[in-house]
Amino acid sequence: MARLKIDLPRKILSVVSVPVRITDLNYGNHVGNDSMVSILHEARVKWITDLGYSELELEGVSLILAGLAVEFIQESFYGDELLITLLAGEITGSGFEIFYVVHSKRNEQLVVICKAKTEMVCYDYNAKKVKPLPEAFKKILLQN
Repeated sequence: MARLKIDLPRKILSVVSVPVRITDLNYGNHVGNDSMVSILHEARVKWITDLGYSELELEGVSLILAGLAVEFIQESFYGDELLITLLAGEITGSGFEIFYVVHSKRNEQLVVICKAKTEMVCYDYNAKKVKPLPEAFKKILLQN
């Protein structure tokens, strides 16, 4: 079977730090795949919150996760402080991609734990409809 490979864009949006909690560990005593998805969600919410938004209120629309891919590279353990770089991907009329590179420090070097991609879509929960990406937020995604 072909292994998933995520090619990263260059446009950095933010770098956030998320600690590994004891509850993130699985039976193998490392971060479980389900917990890594939660950690990615935490990183995205931190970035959006730092911008003054939330996933439920972003220039009059909400965000909904339409797609997710994770390329696991190394294990992560309790006590790791994960540094997560968020990068801007493709932008469409109603959504955008966010890529993630998760690092941890090992022996004074940063090692890549995983790479990931989410596809975010602007959504109106009341109308149950996809909405256009707000121009003000699109500008944030396109900034240098």
